[in-house]
Amino acid sequence: MVSPEQIVGEILRNKKLTLSAAESCTGGRIGDKITNIPGSSDYFLGSMVTYSNEAKLALLEVKIESLKAYGAVSEQIAKEMGLGSRKVFGSDIGISTTGIAGPSGGSKEKPVGLVWFAVTDGKATKTDSVVFSGDRLDVKESAANHAIEMIIAFLRRD
Repeated sequence: MVSPEQIVGEILRNKKLTLSAAESCTGGRIGDKITNIPGSSDYFLGSMVTYSNEAKLALLEVKIESLKAYGAVSEQIAKEMGLGSRKVFGSDIGISTTGIAGPSGGSKEKPVGLVWFAVTDGKATKTDSVVFSGDRLDVKESAANHAIEMIIAFLRRD
């Protein structure tokens, strides 16, 4: 059986595209999954774990105004992280995650398990949010898997 990570690789190779990731709550899991595929260095340029707001600002050029207005766990920040990833790595496609893995840190508006995603090629951007259940590791794993599926859907859109 072909894994989702293998599918990502096949599509990227066929389209001659490169991928990078900006990860917060997934802590590098997306990069780990992508690099489990032999030959992934052909299309995967890197992943940056920007866990703190300071890292998002300094490394991905997320706007301080956006952080203040929307908070780190938001559609806007996911978009800016995805675009920042493309810029940092010079990739064609950027994927990003920002969320609350738990067990604490949630609120009524932003519950534990909420993760925002963005995948972008600089022209088009697709975002999504999911509230995952389970413990911290479950949320991280589910979010990384969802991100991989989003990459596939984005690459197959045209």
